[in-house]
Amino acid sequence: MQIFRCPACGAPLYFHNLGCSCGQQVVFDPDRQAMLPAVSVCANRADIGCNWVPDTDDLCRSCAMTETVPDLREPDNLPLWEKSEFAKRWMLATLARWGWFTASDRGARPVFRMLSEQTAAGEADVIMGHADGLITINVTEASEAVRAERQETFGELYRTMIGHMRHEMAHFLFLRLAEDETFLGQFRAIFGDERADYGEALKAHYDNPGVADETHVTSYATAHPHEDWAETIAHLLHLVDMVDSAASSGLALPEGPPPGYDAYAERDTEAVVTLAVAMSIAVNHVNRALDLPDLYPFVLRQGVRNKLGFAHGALLRGAG
Repeated sequence: MQIFRCPACGAPLYFHNLGCSCGQQVVFDPDRQAMLPAVSVCANRADIGCNWVPDTDDLCRSCAMTETVPDLREPDNLPLWEKSEFAKRWMLATLARWGWFTASDRGARPVFRMLSEQTAAGEADVIMGHADGLITINVTEASEAVRAERQETFGELYRTMIGHMRHEMAHFLFLRLAEDETFLGQFRAIFGDERADYGEALKAHYDNPGVADETHVTSYATAHPHEDWAETIAHLLHLVDMVDSAASSGLALPEGPPPGYDAYAERDTEAVVTLAVAMSIAVNHVNRALDLPDLYPFVLRQGVRNKLGFAHGALLRGAG
């Protein structure tokens, strides 16, 4: 993610900022990728701290994608919804760097159901997932305590809200890209036939989970071509954003990134992945000095890198 500038005084502003220390209130414009004076604001600004410029019906582009919000009669759900919407805005803002869901992108938009396991009527089952353009997010996992428990339970140390957003959005991006038969043919040659029975594949995976290997970035990626794609896209977005954020912050190793580097303008997948791996190894070393988890605890073998390259190319071409 970039570091932005105050439109009044030029001071650094970060993606979450509602205003500058100089007193200027700001909104984020995802098309311009810039902070602007807050002439008008999203209707959700007061409730969940949304700092995006309003688009339609007084809501910003991100909030307008949310069809259902969690039961706000349960008071703990408001901060969970706020954290979840922030992760969604982050994900959408970075995809906009490649032209996805901008004003010039005439393709379909996803619809989000932001649900909580806690309601005024009691506990409810919420299954995170995607179905024909409808993305369901369990905002309960925005709780650090809940997320830590489930990381341990499921053995997924990289289970994060922004990771969920990227994974589920990947399924929607597949729908958009699959409108092109050329993409589908290339996808099946690399990932396998996504028409294979999904329910049976998941049952087989949970009965006997696969392992991350030469061609699968995670265990879950082995379950079905759809999940392989979603995990690959999520990791691609992690890696590109890692390098972009490092470059924006002025962090660099001898091998890069160079000053002014724009990871989203990079078309060479191997180059940006190599930078991300080098950066993650360096930060892992720093984190271990403080007994903190590794920044990126994955090994990217060549088969996985080939899939990352295909996914990267598809996203670079797709929104147009």
